[in-house]
Amino acid sequence: MEKGAISILLAGDLVLDEPDAPHWLAGIAPALKGADLAVGHLEVPHTARGDELKGDVPAPGAPPENVAAIAGAGFHLLSLAGNHIADCGADGIADTLALLAKAGLNGTGAGLTLAEARAPVVMDRGAWRIGLLSYNCVGPELSWAGETRAGCAYLRIETADGSPIAPAADLVRLTDEAVSTLQTDISALREQADFVMVALHKGLVHTPARLAPYERALSHAAIDAGADVVIGHHAHIVRGIEFHRGKPIFHGLGNGCVVTSALSPAQDHPARREWAERRKTLFGFEPDPAYTLAPFHPEAVNAMLGRLTLHPDGRVETAVVPVDVLPPGRPVLATGERSEAVARYIEKITLAAGLPPIAITQDGTVTA
Repeated sequence: MEKGAISILLAGDLVLDEPDAPHWLAGIAPALKGADLAVGHLEVPHTARGDELKGDVPAPGAPPENVAAIAGAGFHLLSLAGNHIADCGADGIADTLALLAKAGLNGTGAGLTLAEARAPVVMDRGAWRIGLLSYNCVGPELSWAGETRAGCAYLRIETADGSPIAPAADLVRLTDEAVSTLQTDISALREQADFVMVALHKGLVHTPARLAPYERALSHAAIDAGADVVIGHHAHIVRGIEFHRGKPIFHGLGNGCVVTSALSPAQDHPARREWAERRKTLFGFEPDPAYTLAPFHPEAVNAMLGRLTLHPDGRVETAVVPVDVLPPGRPVLATGERSEAVARYIEKITLAAGLPPIAITQDGTVTA
């Protein structure tokens, strides 16, 4: 079959803890449904059971029925390797995988064993075969899968002081182990897929612009190993975009759709209540009180989807779809002045992070 052009849409973190999930997703659904393939990152397990994982501030299991809404909004493919996917233990992962299968969604990055978690997913779109790998780069280590332990796929990043790997640790250096994992997994996937996507749960949460010391080296290592695009998420605020060897790196797609009460100080879970207050001091921000279900850094209202257009001659067009987050946390496709403001914001934070400058045209096309 002769290849035709296809479009891929990329979204960041998805946390759908609230009722009426279709409502929260409806503002970005037209863009998702307009793409040949839509990819997001499922941040938390969807389950009504499981034992709470110790080692990080645990997220609650999201309502199982909300998985169907993710499929209904237009998503096809989900990365799963993040710092919260194991928060309800093996049962939470098993339930989530079963719900994805029932909804017709494909996921990668978590499993009942490390082999399952590292296994890529490959989907056909026309004559194209698109592959995805997903890794957690921030811990906690208890969330990582083992030979006989459920959890997520991971890439080991060294801490500055040798302390255990955790989201709040000072993560600084790419390890040879991480590079070897990327080389092994990407090489194997390249034998199955025409286009390889690598999703990395990485970076500094709630912090505008700044990249952690390891992020560029890690993303470049993925491209050097054969990836065609790197998709970053975890920070809950968008990051800059760069090109390495002509291939795009979205250092952070921010929130795809996050609506949750788990970050509210007014709750009965002591660890989550304490974190809701402490993170404001740690990261120096006060959430806008109107954003009760998305109490993030005020700049997080500037959101985006990534868009790739794959052409038969091998060209890949990179673009962004500006997104505006409205109170109390609902993302919608940005228009007019807000669309322009989001584009300029992405250009600004790219420079502020020390990345080469980019330009975003009126139609969202990104050029170096």
